[in-house]
Amino acid sequence: MKTILVSILSVLFSGILLNCSSVNSNISHPDQDAQLHREWMLVAYGNYSKADMMSKGARINLTEKTENGKIRGTAFMGCNSMFFTSEFKNDGNVKISEIGSTLKACQDMKLEMDFGKELRNMKTYAVKGHSLIFTDDQGHTMEFIAADWD
Repeated sequence: MKTILVSILSVLFSGILLNCSSVNSNISHPDQDAQLHREWMLVAYGNYSKADMMSKGARINLTEKTENGKIRGTAFMGCNSMFFTSEFKNDGNVKISEIGSTLKACQDMKLEMDFGKELRNMKTYAVKGHSLIFTDDQGHTMEFIAADWD
């Protein structure tokens, strides 16, 4: 009887340990993920006013689960839905790739066109408080604020 009880408890305990380790293996960098996995509103970019960006609902969404160190993101700049793959490194570098969008024609698409062209050039990122800042090699920036904070 003791042997059966010990065997059952061993199997249950092993199952618990395996479940814990498999959950943790899906998280690449918990602190980084917690900072980045948000929806971000665009508040400073080029010569565009904050009011113009807010009226268009300009934002990116990085809430998808990190897979193989990458986050599938989406963006909206007032007309089309955009999508991209982002890879955030611990050293502050970022790689934005696989950018695409829907193909609706809208009256004012300048912000969307500029954003789509420049997003792929962003090389570094920084999270400062509730802000996410992308910077390219020429010092051009895109600044976002966490949507759940403002």
